Amino acid sequence: MGIKCPPEDRSYRDGLNLGAQNGPYPLAGLDLARNWARLGLPGTVQIDITNNIHSRLFTGPAKYSSNSLPTKSPTADPLPPPPTLPLPPPSSVFQGLPPPFSQRHSYSCCSMASLPLKKNYRCETVLQQFYGGGPLVVSSDGSFIACSCGDSINIIDSSNASIKSTIEADSDTITALALSPDDNLLFSAGHSRQIRVWDLSTLKCLRSWKGHDGPVIGMACHASGGLLATAGADRKVLVWDIDGGFCTHFFKGHKGVVTSIIFHPDSDKYLLFSGSDDATVRVWDLLAKKCVATLERHFSTVTSLAMSEDGWTLLSVGRDKVVNLWDLRDYSCKMTVPTYEVVEDVCIIRPGTLFASFLSSYIHQTKKKTSGSSDIYFITVGERGVVRIWNSDCAACLYEQKSSDVTFSSDSEESKRGFTAAMTLPLDQGLLCVTADQQFFFYTPVELSDKKSELILSKRLVGYNEEIVDMKFLGDEEQYLAVATNLEHVQVYDLGSMSCSYVLAGHSEIILCLDTCISSMGRILIVTGSKDNNVRLWDAESRSCIGVGTGHMGAVGAIAFSKKQRNFFVSGSSDHTIKVWSLDDLSDGVEQPINLKVKAVVAAHSKDINSLAVAPNDSLVCSASQDRTACVWRLPDLVSVVTLRGHKRGIWSVEFSPVDQVVITASGDKTIKMWSITDGSCLKTFEGHTSSVLRASFLTRGAQIVSCGADGLVKLWMVRTSECISTYDKHENKVWALAVGKKTEMFATGGSDAHVNLWYDSTASDKEEAFRKEEEGVLKGQELENAVTDADYTKAIQIAFELRRPHKLFELFARLCRKRKAEQQIENALHGLGKEEFRQLFEYVREWNTKPKLCHVAQAVLFQLFNILPPTEIIEIKGIAELVEGLIPYSQRHFSRIDRLVRSTFLLDYTLTGMSVIEPNSDAQQVKSNSLIRSDESSANEQADLNSEKAAPKKRKSQKALNGSQKKVKSADHTKAAAISLQA
Repeated sequence: MGIKCPPEDRSYRDGLNLGAQNGPYPLAGLDLARNWARLGLPGTVQIDITNNIHSRLFTGPAKYSSNSLPTKSPTADPLPPPPTLPLPPPSSVFQGLPPPFSQRHSYSCCSMASLPLKKNYRCETVLQQFYGGGPLVVSSDGSFIACSCGDSINIIDSSNASIKSTIEADSDTITALALSPDDNLLFSAGHSRQIRVWDLSTLKCLRSWKGHDGPVIGMACHASGGLLATAGADRKVLVWDIDGGFCTHFFKGHKGVVTSIIFHPDSDKYLLFSGSDDATVRVWDLLAKKCVATLERHFSTVTSLAMSEDGWTLLSVGRDKVVNLWDLRDYSCKMTVPTYEVVEDVCIIRPGTLFASFLSSYIHQTKKKTSGSSDIYFITVGERGVVRIWNSDCAACLYEQKSSDVTFSSDSEESKRGFTAAMTLPLDQGLLCVTADQQFFFYTPVELSDKKSELILSKRLVGYNEEIVDMKFLGDEEQYLAVATNLEHVQVYDLGSMSCSYVLAGHSEIILCLDTCISSMGRILIVTGSKDNNVRLWDAESRSCIGVGTGHMGAVGAIAFSKKQRNFFVSGSSDHTIKVWSLDDLSDGVEQPINLKVKAVVAAHSKDINSLAVAPNDSLVCSASQDRTACVWRLPDLVSVVTLRGHKRGIWSVEFSPVDQVVITASGDKTIKMWSITDGSCLKTFEGHTSSVLRASFLTRGAQIVSCGADGLVKLWMVRTSECISTYDKHENKVWALAVGKKTEMFATGGSDAHVNLWYDSTASDKEEAFRKEEEGVLKGQELENAVTDADYTKAIQIAFELRRPHKLFELFARLCRKRKAEQQIENALHGLGKEEFRQLFEYVREWNTKPKLCHVAQAVLFQLFNILPPTEIIEIKGIAELVEGLIPYSQRHFSRIDRLVRSTFLLDYTLTGMSVIEPNSDAQQVKSNSLIRSDESSANEQADLNSEKAAPKKRKSQKALNGSQKKVKSADHTKAAAISLQA
């Protein structure tokens, strides 16, 4: 505990030491504040809670808020009274906790409220599966690689392995790939025997056909780009016209599966070469449509073919451990070069390339070549996992790697095949080698100080990882990420290029956990625990194992470094024990790993131990187990302090707060709990995950928590409110691993989907972006109002689309509908829209069309849309089928309603015409004659009624008189209406 005191009075220092000895994890902040307030000293107090847990600066005399303590200064040698400055208010982070806990930590968290809280994170997928083994092809400029991954084809960026695009192959396992010379077309074939041609610009299948009776094993495209050759498991070689999709050549003759096929690189020479597992190479003449030669010098499967620069020498390699060179003038074998390993691929070194200059330092070491001979230099790769360069003249190996960069698995001999393919990259970009465990190795020649050159592994891209088990950030600037997968080694990735910088191999079983730290001597250390019951300590600089710890009787599933002294680490195992391992015996320059010593051991739980966490001051360690409990132990002797009980399922993760005496635990009961380590009480419970919570960690110096679980979700929590403020769904399966950067506060997640996602704090950038958009929205809004005022509706509609204001857009279209030549103006406004705006307009019209009050504008706009856009462009609009389905039923309803209204108007016309309120459509003369006729008929009818009334019996006279009076009234009305019409 460091305290800055005035040097004039030593008694002040003695008074400040009161209450400083409070156990292994003390709360000296409260005692110091009490003593400082009691003394009333001016100046600066620096509180450093035991072992540098945290530091705070208080300026001025500290006034303790408790009424039981005096606040006046001591009477002896009083100092001048300074201005009164109260202590900073307690942090609001722990306001929801019980009163004793809140009071106990009020001073230790006083500066936490000023820290900016994270509100949002931006996710970037940096590692994912892109290659599952099988065929691959590199573009002519080396910018991208097309490779198979299960039943899909991934187009990846060769610089960082990011997936640029994916082609779905309809659940067909890909067996062969080829590219056209201009890289515009991609050819694929699979177990379904379907040959497909893909347009890489649109990722659409242009055409497809079937031709083989079995899977297609190899493909090659002619230099002219018009022919495609396919080799199948049905022992056939077929040549196809790419544009027409029909077969031009059908070759039979091989007695086994055709494994490799190439065209002659000269487009004027129509020769085709095929190799088979019948140990033969056949030469096919496309003009003569027959086999012109059968080359028989191999004794096993021919795996690869290559052509020399001059086009007169063919190289063939196979699993018989030899390379044969064939003279194409007479189809004789010029030379056989023994390689003493199974060769999987061969590459020709072209003159004038980087590899040709690389060989200059090695050529002088061999004997001089015979005059007039032309040497051929080629590269071979195979089961040993090393690159070798050969000279055809003397059949000598000019260069061989000293050691293999391939990490061999211990499962079976089949997985020890080393390299399975190799190809020289264009534009002097080096050599690409593919391993049996789906990794891409990029080699670059580098000249050393002794005027010799070496092949340096410049980049390693891992194509397939299966599950991510655990990972941690590495290095001073946290620019590396150590990842443990379900393999026996650790992969360390450079976060800049996501290239696997190096691999730490030594365990014999799967690695289950790891941790990293920087030792007191500045060495970057990695410790791993494995299913082989051992722990291993690695030096990241030398990339070697420097210590091995044995003694556990079960798989080591949890491990944690010391946080302060960094002179020990703790391991937990499925044998239910915890061990403390000492690092005191480590020294620099150790050639062989030492045996690590155990300082303490304890039987901690009744089931497997899943997680361990060491306190920031190295005084405590907390263990989490499948027995549903978490136990806190005092270091270094592992004495039990408290047991945390309350979870209903096993606990997967535990971590100490960086500033307070609390721990958090993540459990299989879908909850996260915060515990007080003083009395073992549960302070808070965080609920929100829908499945087991597998990892949880503190952020923002204990003010926030990030968690991940078996539901594939990543959640961000506020400690003060126990509220989840953000949820991210970027994983497709369980998220097993969570690593939080100590300096950058970015974090990484990985899980069963083999994806590693990096999460960057985007709170500030999002706030700036929102402010910028708001400012742009205000300016655009004013511009919109100006356009409406100027009656520039075309510009106004475009701005309304940019601002996503459908209501304003409806008002503009409604105004246009009320103007003269509305159709022409609407058409002019729609001509300036793009495809995305048309799609958005269809969505708006669909919504307007659902309301009777708005449907007339919607139908007017819809009419113009169908007039402007041709059917081919309408079909290309994304989601147009759903939009039309939403338009049809409401449109039918509106038209039915209009039909009913029209029919109703006919009845109204008929009624008004019959009542002579309106006149039918006729000329004036016809109207006048009809009116006179109706007047005469009315007079005659009136006279007939009077006569009949006189002849009727008296008993009906009253009734007829009544009827007669009504008829007189009606006739009078008709007469009056006729008179009005005549006057008109």
